[in-house]
Amino acid sequence: MRDLQALAALCAEKNRIAPELYDLNNVQRGLRDKEGNGVKAGLTQISTITSFKKVDGVKTPCEGELRYRGIDVKDLCAGFLNANRLGFEEVAYLLLFGDPPSPSQAKEFHTLLAEVRQLPPNFVRDVIMKAPRQDMMTMLSRSVLTLGAYDEWADDISIPNVLAQCLRLISVFPLLAVYGYQAYNHYHCNESLYIHRPDPALSAAENILRMLRPDKSYTAIEAQILDLALVLHMEHGGGNNSTFTTHVVSSSGTDTYSAIAAALGSLKGPKHGGANIKVVQMVEDMKRSLKDITDEDEVRAHLVKLLDKEAFDKKGLIYGMGHAVYSLSDPRADLFKQFTRQLATEKGEKAEFDLYDMVERVAPQVIGEKRRIYKGVAANVDFYSGFVYRILGIPQELFTPMFAIARIVGWSAHRLEELINQDKIIRPAYQSVMPDRAYIPAEDI
Repeated sequence: MRDLQALAALCAEKNRIAPELYDLNNVQRGLRDKEGNGVKAGLTQISTITSFKKVDGVKTPCEGELRYRGIDVKDLCAGFLNANRLGFEEVAYLLLFGDPPSPSQAKEFHTLLAEVRQLPPNFVRDVIMKAPRQDMMTMLSRSVLTLGAYDEWADDISIPNVLAQCLRLISVFPLLAVYGYQAYNHYHCNESLYIHRPDPALSAAENILRMLRPDKSYTAIEAQILDLALVLHMEHGGGNNSTFTTHVVSSSGTDTYSAIAAALGSLKGPKHGGANIKVVQMVEDMKRSLKDITDEDEVRAHLVKLLDKEAFDKKGLIYGMGHAVYSLSDPRADLFKQFTRQLATEKGEKAEFDLYDMVERVAPQVIGEKRRIYKGVAANVDFYSGFVYRILGIPQELFTPMFAIARIVGWSAHRLEELINQDKIIRPAYQSVMPDRAYIPAEDI
């Protein structure tokens, strides 16, 4: 092991690139410039994110907007919320097929998803129940790749076949995640094992709560806010890491299962899909550390300690605050917060909601005082989603899989868009900064 550590140190030394070389060669690290603008890598019709607008010819931060197929997500959500409907299925239809469904189309689509919401015979026993592990994202990836082995037409990338594969994956992702957790919880935590079958009459959100709970029960507000969370996490432009991964891998001509497994690997990263877990852990640490969580001065002082790397994980971050794209506000967080307050009140968690609300209000002020900011800082959707999942009784192991259950819709839409429109493999350039040198055989050194 000592030799391995030495080799690792040598590897790190020989692979380190001086930061100034990126500026010298005009290479934008993370494919984003210093103003936070992303390098354009493609075109899409699936969603639009707006965080800046031109005012008198000057690029100016604005309130965030997110549009699915050109329609403001706030209007979409208002449409099904005001009608007291759950929206996951109809918004999935919109993203996949370009227009909102008519009532008859929505009913047919719901029926179609219910029909394909089933796993191969003995799949739960032979795949999910064997070698369960706490890392649910790895379990999901393994299950997705194994489903490919059951598909006679796995490598057929014709649009009808890919669409059929995507619809099956959208339907079974909740089963793979919940059953994977139940298996781990049984074998490693000595908990009772129960596998509830999904109800074809229920929506994705209702089935998740039904399958997760021993008594299969849930309230209307619980189903409504989980459904809203799924809709708001469903899609976020072609440039987010996991969706861009879907584009890149799909452009090679590979199969659907490999493309989605690659996207899952991206989402698993804590810089992408794991942020809501860090928010919950940060707030739990805050509750333990503070004498009075209602004292704004004490909360503010703790936030300063977070930025100064003196509290929590000492990374210098206030998790859930700020976003790579949005500046003044994240529209998903704004919409989600309204229902978070209602759910927290119903569940007797109003005091903790008030703490989240205070952090959301005070953190931008503290960050503005401590850091140079080129755009605004506001709470993102991850700030409240972990809190919501916790009070819904969803275990932390399933926080990121919940993200995947939603985002599989966006990944599917982007995979189809890539296959329909592009015939070239995505291959950006990397510029070498290694000087040429002569080879000297080892025996001559």
